[in-house]
Amino acid sequence: MPRAAKAFLARLRGFSRARQGATAVEFAFIAGPLLLLIFGILELALVFMMSTALEGATAGAARPLRTGEMQTAGTANKTAFANAVCSRMSWLGPGCTANLQVDVRTFADFTSLRDTPNTGGAAFDPTKTCWSPGGPTDVVLVRTYYRWKIFTPLISSALVNSTDGTRLISAVEAFRNEPYADTPPTGAKCT
Repeated sequence: MPRAAKAFLARLRGFSRARQGATAVEFAFIAGPLLLLIFGILELALVFMMSTALEGATAGAARPLRTGEMQTAGTANKTAFANAVCSRMSWLGPGCTANLQVDVRTFADFTSLRDTPNTGGAAFDPTKTCWSPGGPTDVVLVRTYYRWKIFTPLISSALVNSTDGTRLISAVEAFRNEPYADTPPTGAKCT
């Protein structure tokens, strides 16, 4: 065996027995998956937090519709309702209304609600949303949709549910309006 080959094998044996830097090498092997796991957990927690916040904000903003407060005050419109939802999620900042869509529909009774198609995820079309808060004792279905940007690569394929690469988070409220003082209709009836 040539001398250079013997020297190379000797260095290779010495390298395999060396223990300096072993921890750094081991950490390098697990750092990527560990960081991906940590960011994935944080991402999922943010999606759950946003879902819970949107549900609470939708319920709170729908209360004035249910009691007729918005209808009798003449402030029952889609923009005012979206602002009411976003004001309950002020931590999102001024971009909330740009990412929020509102769909409010009136039905004859609660059994009609079951025939309403699911409009979330990739099936969502913002041009087909409606604003019909109804009158006294009408059955109303309020749906809000928020586009949440997913920031963790690789995890996004599991969390993205819309065509634009975001997570469409939705909240739903269904109720019968209270028998408040009758006013003229505040929006066209949508089906």
